[in-house]
Amino acid sequence: MEVLERLVFLDTETTGLDPRLGHRIIEVAAIEAIGRDLTGKYLHFYVDPEREIDAAATAVHGFSWDDLRGKAKFSSIADELMAFLVGARVVIHNATFDVSFLDQELARLRRPPMSKRDVIITDSLALAKEKFPGKRNSLDALCDRLGVDNSQRNLHGALLDAKLLAEVYFSLTRGQGVLEMPVPEPEKAVAAVDYLLDGPAEVHAVIEVSVSDEMVAVHQQYSERLAEQSRIQRAWGPLQPA
Repeated sequence: MEVLERLVFLDTETTGLDPRLGHRIIEVAAIEAIGRDLTGKYLHFYVDPEREIDAAATAVHGFSWDDLRGKAKFSSIADELMAFLVGARVVIHNATFDVSFLDQELARLRRPPMSKRDVIITDSLALAKEKFPGKRNSLDALCDRLGVDNSQRNLHGALLDAKLLAEVYFSLTRGQGVLEMPVPEPEKAVAAVDYLLDGPAEVHAVIEVSVSDEMVAVHQQYSERLAEQSRIQRAWGPLQPA
């Protein structure tokens, strides 16, 4: 019986860009999927950062410290959050950023960092850069490229961004199904073979076609370009003129 992987899509919002400068998490969301299906289970917390929020950060997510005063402190949600992540592949877009903030919050509580926990961190930004080298791979850019509806994302928010991340990740890891070619059903294929074998003699006739030097050159250039693009050595030899 196939065991489906447990995934958790995680996102945070923060007071600024650098936890080493004392910036804190103000919002965190984690959404569960089993295999490629969301289960409906999730965690979502607004967090009192116990400090001011940079104006540039407020412009991104819309929160000021006044909005979050009186919300839970990270110390009161840490155990529940970490328990939710145990045993999962945790997918984060630009994982280095979010993990650095989680590690800093855990360090304040004298708890082990993410690298010491039973989780596998997968950075969807790294996956996107590998799939789309040289292109913009922000979450918004990927939503546009992959056809994920992000029309509600006027401001960044951890819960909405985690939901969008799940859709983006499933699209990024969908495989090569779009490259598959239709295969005739066996009955039809057999019927075609039977016709060729049992049909009139002229069906089996070999028709010779003259090939000019110019056509050979064009074919050679095409096959070499195809081999270079696919990085697969051609199994057929060069076409020879008649």
